[in-house]
Amino acid sequence: MSQKDLLLEIGLEEMPARFVTSSMNSLKEKVEAWLNEKQLQYSTVEAFSTPRRLAVLVSELDEAQKDIEEEAKGPAKKIALDEKGEWSKAAIGFTRGQNASVEDIYFKEINGVEYVHVKKFIKGQATVDLLPALKDIILSLSFPKNMRWANNDLRYIRPIKWIAALFGNEVIPFSITGVEADRKSTGHRFLGEEISFAAPKEYKEALLGQFVIVNPEERKAAIFSQIKKIEEENDWVIPIDADLLEEVNNLVEYPTALYGKFEESFLELPTEVLITSMKEHQRYFPVKSKDDKLLPFFITVRNGDHNHLDKVAKGNEKVLRARLADAAFFYKEDQKQDIEKLLTKLQSIVYHEEIGTLSEKVARVQGLTNKIAEKLSFSAEEKTNADRAAQISKFDLVTNMVYEFPELQGLMGEKYASQKGEAPAVAKAINEHYMPRHADDNTASSNEGAALAIAEKLDTIVSFFAIGMIPTGSQDPYALRRQATGVVQTLMDKDWNLTVEELVELAMNNVKDIAKTPEQELQKNIMDFFKARIKHILQEEGIRYDLIDAVLFDQLGSPASLLRKANVLDSHKNDAGFKNGIEALARVINISKKAESKGQVNPSLFENEEERNLYSAVQSVKEKLTDNTDEEAYFQLLTSLEGTIALYFDNTMVMTDNPALKENRLNQMSELADMITRFAYVSEILVK
Repeated sequence: MSQKDLLLEIGLEEMPARFVTSSMNSLKEKVEAWLNEKQLQYSTVEAFSTPRRLAVLVSELDEAQKDIEEEAKGPAKKIALDEKGEWSKAAIGFTRGQNASVEDIYFKEINGVEYVHVKKFIKGQATVDLLPALKDIILSLSFPKNMRWANNDLRYIRPIKWIAALFGNEVIPFSITGVEADRKSTGHRFLGEEISFAAPKEYKEALLGQFVIVNPEERKAAIFSQIKKIEEENDWVIPIDADLLEEVNNLVEYPTALYGKFEESFLELPTEVLITSMKEHQRYFPVKSKDDKLLPFFITVRNGDHNHLDKVAKGNEKVLRARLADAAFFYKEDQKQDIEKLLTKLQSIVYHEEIGTLSEKVARVQGLTNKIAEKLSFSAEEKTNADRAAQISKFDLVTNMVYEFPELQGLMGEKYASQKGEAPAVAKAINEHYMPRHADDNTASSNEGAALAIAEKLDTIVSFFAIGMIPTGSQDPYALRRQATGVVQTLMDKDWNLTVEELVELAMNNVKDIAKTPEQELQKNIMDFFKARIKHILQEEGIRYDLIDAVLFDQLGSPASLLRKANVLDSHKNDAGFKNGIEALARVINISKKAESKGQVNPSLFENEEERNLYSAVQSVKEKLTDNTDEEAYFQLLTSLEGTIALYFDNTMVMTDNPALKENRLNQMSELADMITRFAYVSEILVK
């Protein structure tokens, strides 16, 4: 079958850089899915993107679907023929539904029964007749943010300016919001012109001639190599942040890297301020020396060629100079302010209209931090530092620097606190209490910082749940999922045996005045929320789903202990004796459910040696289990009972007709089941 290439390009006004790559991938996936659904054979699908375009190039696409001959199975022979040997209504109806006739029927035997069969021929459609459906693919793309333009009803990431759609040398006919599909595209906004493609294969080279590199990986490689060349020529070290490189790559169509400089006097500012000004606000790459000191230079990437780079550099220098001058002024002014005076400003800042002011939040967090420190038996110095860190944890939010650069909250708090003579542990905790700031960030390393981080995040979660602001689906405007994950990760990393239940109870005591939800319902909602986050973390650790269900079946308890239990089960799941051990323990749990109540085991009612042996073995294990027993030892003690349990069930009828014996045996099962389920609800574990 003959083949042609297919090109589809959507021309747009400049898209937000953070949405370009995902939109390109979505277009590619949808085109591939559509081609596969239509059973159209092709060689490859390449995806392209720039800030102004999303495109796919399909190579060697068949000009038509393949003809299909299928065998359709109908009713059994005894149903297809009546008593006279004539075709029944069932047979006639079946053939009609297959666009065949009774003359086409033949019989095939399946499992000793003959069935009606016919050959069904389906003529493949021409690809050119199917391709106008690409319009639906374009319209089906979804974006995090959309807009309307002109008088159109369509909501899209940005206004559609042109559509190039070619199959071979033919234009695919369709239109969207008055824009007709054509063979034309537009080059670089300032350096290029409108061009026309004779065939899809021309796409990349034709646009390169118009100063557009459509392959994002080639564009990114060009930026990387240009920066490295500048680095080598000047004997610099230029750290290339992957996220910044990705963003810059999606801001340009024809990249040219260059460097600029700023006054050395600005190096007196904290390094974080300089780097934030460059990276977050100007999308510049900072420059360092070989000994890791920040230098008064920056790297920027222009969307254009190498002409007039000196003017471009001066323009960027002027913009950065103004921003750094502002930062220097803010830094100088902030140093004149007193921490206590800044704290009074928090009283007039509303954190949330239904929750209260920032000052009220700080007071709740301070009290919660102190209770956590008490439960963890912090030293007197740690308690003092944690209390002070909590008290002044938000003072930097009302400084000029953080107002201008919100990304520096915590970082500036640490610096300003150190400058004002606060203890190093206090200053460090102010910064650490925001950790982890994102999925790849570390948790707080100091005890004071970790306690404050847990308290602050926990107060945020419980406060918003109390007023009914619970995340649903993809909606989580206050990042409560991230906050809960941060609480759990911190507890795990610090290996603190604080239970989620006791922490939530402490936090709930602070929000009784604002709670709209009944206490029990509120507690359940919060515990379910934390359970989901712990489950997610354990999945990220690579723990099998049934092992996760086993450790999360009942109360959550300590996340650190949950992680250790899950790892113990995961490490033994392939052991030779794992199956028998788990099955024995699960059998105890399952039969214990038949107990109507729990009572004391009466050894005088034992009838056989196996009952006595199991009782003795359980008492021995109970004596060995202490608060200091680690999870591995706990598991080994439980599984050591496997043989004794097996003999017990081989020789003992738990559900006997004798009521006294039955009750005593169920009490014995319940006692052991309680000990097992304190480790994990092993009945949830799948064993083969």
